[in-house]
Amino acid sequence: MIKITGLDKLQREVNEAQRALSELDGQLGTVNFDPHDPSSIESAIQLVNQMVDQRTAQYTSNPIVAPLIDQMKEAYRESIIAKAAAARLESKEDN
Repeated sequence: MIKITGLDKLQREVNEAQRALSELDGQLGTVNFDPHDPSSIESAIQLVNQMVDQRTAQYTSNPIVAPLIDQMKEAYRESIIAKAAAARLESKEDN
């Protein structure tokens, strides 16, 4: 007979991952930035990172959740940069 161990730990990690994802469901918050000011863009990115960290602080040691947190932060970062670029392009077209 083969004995499988670690399922309790895995189940706990999966349950924590579900709770962490539910913490991030819905509106995370609002950030404003000047698309022409790199420091303003960076501040907005840092603020979003802080919002994610605040919502997921208790789950950062979870091996399932930690990579998801990093991926989410990167997705928000890319979104902010893309929105800033689009706003700069739009303002050039208006001139």
